[in-house]
Amino acid sequence: METRVDYAELHRVMRDALAALGMTTARADRSARLFADASRDGVASHGLNRFPRFVRMIRSGHVDVSAEPRCVASVGALERWDGQRGPGNLNAEICMARALELGRASGIGCIALANTNHWMRGGAYGWQAADAGMIGICWTNTMPNLPPWGASVARVGNNPLVIAVPRAAAGGHVVLDMAMSQFSVGALAGYRSRGAALPVVGGFDSAGELTQDPAAIETSGRLLPIGFWKGSGLALVLDMVAAMLSGGRSTHEIPSNPEQEAGLSQVFIAIDPGEAATASIVDGILADLHSGEPVRHPGERTLETRKRSLAEGVPVDDAIWAEVLALRAG
Repeated sequence: METRVDYAELHRVMRDALAALGMTTARADRSARLFADASRDGVASHGLNRFPRFVRMIRSGHVDVSAEPRCVASVGALERWDGQRGPGNLNAEICMARALELGRASGIGCIALANTNHWMRGGAYGWQAADAGMIGICWTNTMPNLPPWGASVARVGNNPLVIAVPRAAAGGHVVLDMAMSQFSVGALAGYRSRGAALPVVGGFDSAGELTQDPAAIETSGRLLPIGFWKGSGLALVLDMVAAMLSGGRSTHEIPSNPEQEAGLSQVFIAIDPGEAATASIVDGILADLHSGEPVRHPGERTLETRKRSLAEGVPVDDAIWAEVLALRAG
């Protein structure tokens, strides 16, 4: 069952739960807001639904609520940071903020972050960059959860890639947030819980046949890479670049247990496009895109979902909401 909860209440409950676990008031407030924002924007799989796992990882010691990222090396507009196993969403937001500072000063800034944890909803850091008037590019590696093309065993990460383009117009920014699989693990779970088939094939069943059945794909563990072999290759090189720049772990060194998925490598890039380019080029491209058949650009649905969530309440799974309420109560 699903109900709607006021956004402020959703944020407050998660903030209080994190504070009870020893996170400072300011950090608990910010981390909880990132979780709440994900659910508000329609990405509950990396918002409220992911929150209980985050709490368990804090309790197991895989996430250190007190740890903050620190710069360990710098060359021009490129900096290498150590996340010190701190909360992944806070580490990511801090590193994108630093990339934005470098971008404003030099035109481009890049932060390579090692030894961090799951960043939750990657799109948040794209929106962060676009809200600052900057192009944002970021990605993370993950535990091995995507079979490379031609294989049946997961050996590469479903490494999310985010590209954000700022837009001053009322239509909002253009923000692409995509996994390397045709459907993310969270999306598969959502279709399965609704008893719905995928709109297109999304993976293989246990017999090795392509299927639109999300449960069959979850059982086999064989997600379909975007663009078949192309997505598999992109996942591989994103992992390589993140590990090389950060000096951190690559996918094959990350535990495959979701509740031990720690020590990740991430990259955050901010580019200053200049005000004239932002206003004219993006609006012209979108005007042409929307001039024919009804289409959507990346980020458009997010803004619609956000507006509805703030007006009517954020959709929450009743069972997960009850679990999170219990976490706040201790």
